[in-house]
Amino acid sequence: MLLRSALRFAVLAALAASAAAQDFSHPTEERSPLAAEVQKANDALSSGDLRGALDLLTRLNVQSPKTPEVLYDLGLTLEALADRPDGTTASPAQLTPEAAYRQSIDANPLFAPPHVGLGLLLARAGRTAEARKELSTAVSIPEAEPELKARALRALARIDQRANPSSASSELLDAIHLSSEQPDDILLSAQIAEAASDPAGAARAYRKYLALPQNAGDSEATAGLVHALIAQHNVSEAQTVLNQALAQHPGDPTFTAQLAQLDLTSGDPALEKQAAPLLEKLHTANPSDPNITRLLARVYVETGHPDQAEPLYAAAIAAAGDHPDPTLLDSRAEALIRLHRPSEAARLLQQALANPSAFSSRDDLADAALHLAFAASESDNPRLCLQALALRATVQQPSPAALFLQATAYDSLHQSSQAAELYKKFLAAASGKFPDEESQARKRISELAHLK
Repeated sequence: MLLRSALRFAVLAALAASAAAQDFSHPTEERSPLAAEVQKANDALSSGDLRGALDLLTRLNVQSPKTPEVLYDLGLTLEALADRPDGTTASPAQLTPEAAYRQSIDANPLFAPPHVGLGLLLARAGRTAEARKELSTAVSIPEAEPELKARALRALARIDQRANPSSASSELLDAIHLSSEQPDDILLSAQIAEAASDPAGAARAYRKYLALPQNAGDSEATAGLVHALIAQHNVSEAQTVLNQALAQHPGDPTFTAQLAQLDLTSGDPALEKQAAPLLEKLHTANPSDPNITRLLARVYVETGHPDQAEPLYAAAIAAAGDHPDPTLLDSRAEALIRLHRPSEAARLLQQALANPSAFSSRDDLADAALHLAFAASESDNPRLCLQALALRATVQQPSPAALFLQATAYDSLHQSSQAAELYKKFLAAASGKFPDEESQARKRISELAHLK
């Protein structure tokens, strides 16, 4: 495999199969004067002689500067050299891989390989919109080889995995129809199912992947399976899988963190108390790991110690720079609410909700909006409370808590008829689960009726 940089970014996993130069000569056609030199360059690439291939391709590019196959091979070679520990040997013209791919496309827009090469290069650089355009173009070219289209589709599926799991699933299926299913396809299908909030589907795919002899005990897939099982509240199987994993990998940070998460969600007070010490030890060993920091802070919140959680969240937000994850802001705000600092919480939540599209799921957006409504209510800001609940209503149906907050906000604004109606809706939805709030709602309904 020449392009080992593909392994650094999941979206490029399929690129390795295309790293060796393709033979673009056509025996049944009249061979061009450059054909023998092109074949030498292909042979050098196939054997891993990158510097030899670079010298040959650079000369060929000087002799025939608009040959798409030469430019494509040159792009591949420059990428492969850039990934070597001893650094890149640039071409005399200081050509970059991206420029080589683009020149190949300019020379022949219907030549699919450079579209794929450029798309994967752009994806690795985080330029996903441009990457998607190039990969989609490759798929749309009728003359493109099925295997090449399949690689492009798999890369598109990885790009779309989180933002658009439905599209990612379709792209992966199309890739499998064009080429045989690969083990990595099973793993990707599991990850897509997780992104689509389908833990049952994710668990099935992870089990299928782990059942392959070469994948038995794979840490990434095992952690994925545990995550899916926890999401399904399948505590027993998750515990079994984790115990086996920790027996094979004692002290593994991921598995230890998952064990703490499992203890926290067990409902067993004795197990819940074990979660914090596990994570405190893990956090001491990995102080800069944001996932461990956030999980430890969550444990502190859930076990009634928001005072210990809040500074951890604050440090994580500071480390995230100018654009922290909105769910991180929401988590710190929740800790502040529990510390009876609602005004500070409201400011954080307004920052988090300024860009609703930044939330990765509708549920996370709904949670943050509800927290803002509560913080606004505690801060005696009923109008802000109603604004937050209106935002929440765009992604979720009103919950009993949302109805109660909405009723009290209208009550504070002396809009009696709306308040009374919402108190009644709250009582119907609560069904005895919130005795204190239900008692308050009945009292206010009676009092509001006397005001008419």
